[in-house]
Amino acid sequence: MNNNVIITCAVTGSGDSADKSPHVPVTPKEIAESSIDAAKAGAAIVHIHVRDPETGAAARDPKLYAEVVERIRNEETDVVLNLTTGMGGDLYLGPDDNPLDFQDETDCVGQVERMEHVEALLPEICSLDCGSFNYPGGNYVYISTPDMLRTGAKRLQKIGVKPELEVFDLGHISFAKQLMKEGLLDEPPLFQVCMGIKWAAEGTPRNFMTMVDNLPADANWAGFGIGRNEMPMVAQAALLGGHVRVGLEDNIYLSKNEFATNAQLVDRARAIVENMGAKIQTPTEARETLNLTKQTSTATMRVAP
Repeated sequence: MNNNVIITCAVTGSGDSADKSPHVPVTPKEIAESSIDAAKAGAAIVHIHVRDPETGAAARDPKLYAEVVERIRNEETDVVLNLTTGMGGDLYLGPDDNPLDFQDETDCVGQVERMEHVEALLPEICSLDCGSFNYPGGNYVYISTPDMLRTGAKRLQKIGVKPELEVFDLGHISFAKQLMKEGLLDEPPLFQVCMGIKWAAEGTPRNFMTMVDNLPADANWAGFGIGRNEMPMVAQAALLGGHVRVGLEDNIYLSKNEFATNAQLVDRARAIVENMGAKIQTPTEARETLNLTKQTSTATMRVAP
């Protein structure tokens, strides 16, 4: 069991949850405020996506990231920043007789463009999805190729941002180990074990243990489950020796028919961990545990009131 646990809060995600819960933050101001509330509740790390302020749809506009980050950095409450680089991997193939007739929903760009906001804002951590896989939807594939990942890992080494290696299946762990062999990941590596996402590893205790058993021996790692499995996976992650993640990206409910806030989910995860006899790490402690570097952004912008 891990007796010194880091809580990450995945604040908003990229799904259609903004139309399902009144608490999912949409605007940069809302995302920043929800991040700070999560930090005050005990999250040492906030994992951040951005959304179109008008529609609530997932976005990857660097200006939106810049506003969120600046708002958080201007607050007195400290928290480790973890920005996603997962946006821009959506490939919707055409019909069977013409698969290269990509559908209008396709948003698939190279790794350099997916990381533009990271290189400008220099968070301590950014996500790196370690492989392509099917998502729900007949012809939808998330694209993250080996050479894209090599490009991303090289650039992150150069700018001093720690990649959080998001792994959804055993093959993703295998490729992350290959990146380590090629010297593209600084040790110790940081993994996020993602459980229960269709059509990847099902969120069962046995599968979770198998994923963890395949991680490199020296790895730092956290894990999460989605939906009703979110809190059970908090307990299992701590029992297996890891850190935990909760948040509205993964689950929008506190209990049946009761919508949660990010702070409430962090508070519940904290209670589970502390009632198991463990303590919660502060952002300063998390930086030391994960060997993170707190840097100064190269980007500036005027934040709206």
